[in-house]
Amino acid sequence: MTYDRILLEHGGGGQLSNDLIAETFLPLLKNPLLEKLEDGAVFEAGGVKLCFSTDSFVVEPRFFPGGDIGSLAVHGTVNDLAMCGGTPLALSAGYIIEEGFPREELERIVRSMAEAAQKAGVSVVTGDTKVVPRGAADGLFINTSGIGLVRYEAPLSVRSIRPGDAVLVSGPIGDHGAAILSCREDFGFTSRIQSDSAPLNDLVATLLAASPEVHCMRDATRGGLGAILAEIAGQSGLRITIREKDIPVREEVRGICEILGFDPLFLANEGRMALFCSGAAAGTVLAAMRAHERGRDAALIGSVSEDRRGRLVMETLIGGSREIDLPTGELVPRIC
Repeated sequence: MTYDRILLEHGGGGQLSNDLIAETFLPLLKNPLLEKLEDGAVFEAGGVKLCFSTDSFVVEPRFFPGGDIGSLAVHGTVNDLAMCGGTPLALSAGYIIEEGFPREELERIVRSMAEAAQKAGVSVVTGDTKVVPRGAADGLFINTSGIGLVRYEAPLSVRSIRPGDAVLVSGPIGDHGAAILSCREDFGFTSRIQSDSAPLNDLVATLLAASPEVHCMRDATRGGLGAILAEIAGQSGLRITIREKDIPVREEVRGICEILGFDPLFLANEGRMALFCSGAAAGTVLAAMRAHERGRDAALIGSVSEDRRGRLVMETLIGGSREIDLPTGELVPRIC
């Protein structure tokens, strides 16, 4: 379908998001770096290999179990740089603030951002603020951009994935989405689940040091693990097969999904990554993941094979299989 107005679902990380990018942004901004549709752009400048990424954050509520919009803004961009194989060098931060926003709350958010940056080993070196009239921004929006140094020699890209590759995930999925759901008053229940929001750059550095056969990495944010794997399958033109029994999901997250009718495969994450590496290196990479604090519950969940259709298939718990497509809507508005 063609839409003459932007819908909320266009920002959900699913099929409508992809359509918006393909139909509006790519044709008008077309260039070789953008066309790759990776988590960031990797390029050379002055003989140095760099990566650059940007992201905007509109999470509601702004404070949630395990984090807030300030720390999330740092983690999101740091992780995008890490997925490119980059060591973060510097971040920028832009704030769009609604008139009347509490000064104390803003200071709390900026303090959280500073602490998150320090833990990730990066500094916010430049920024901007804009104040807009009441009702124009729903409180606070934050944009962060970052630049990083890439030392890994092999290209980390969807185009590097090959038949025979293994698919790994760094830990239980859906924690961030479930944490956001649990603290929304309209759902009327409480939970002990914490967001997985965290920097992944140190984990990634460990994995890249462990093996030269890592081919691609993605952090499973909007749309969840299911959306990014379906997207990668389509971009690569290969079949990705995942095993439902091997995908780690906390029982509490599974319970929230059963109550509300959601699928943990499509819940957002802010501290989980999917990784593709050669089948021969899978054991080494998985062991390196599990030895790190951010990957102690990592799992080998699938493999890659030839398939001109470029599809994601899940082997189900009951012994069947089903094809998984990009979600067409937005499960939970303003989740990251």
